[in-house]
Amino acid sequence: RSRRGGTGDTGGTGSGMDAPSAAGLGGADPQLQRFIEVETQKQRFQQLVHQMTELCWEKCMDKPGPKLDSRAETCFVNCVERFIDTSQFILNRLEQTQKSKSAFSESLSD
Repeated sequence: RSRRGGTGDTGGTGSGMDAPSAAGLGGADPQLQRFIEVETQKQRFQQLVHQMTELCWEKCMDKPGPKLDSRAETCFVNCVERFIDTSQFILNRLEQTQKSKSAFSESLSD
């Protein structure tokens, strides 16, 4: 259980540090900016995979053995699908929130 808290803390810190470093490169070479964006996306993806693996492992794996039983396999499949669905829902919700904030601020400037 203590590992879960650490994962959440690391994920939050990593995301918070990415945006300022990318924003600080406003005058940098566009090719370098693109490279940094791609590497940042890779890092975020790897963080998500790590979080998902840790969460599903703790939830589904009672006692590791030489073979995965059908109950654990079903649990892993369901856990991964829920994790992906939840992540997608959150991203969509953030996009909607961002769009509504943009529309609201545009209406204020009129």
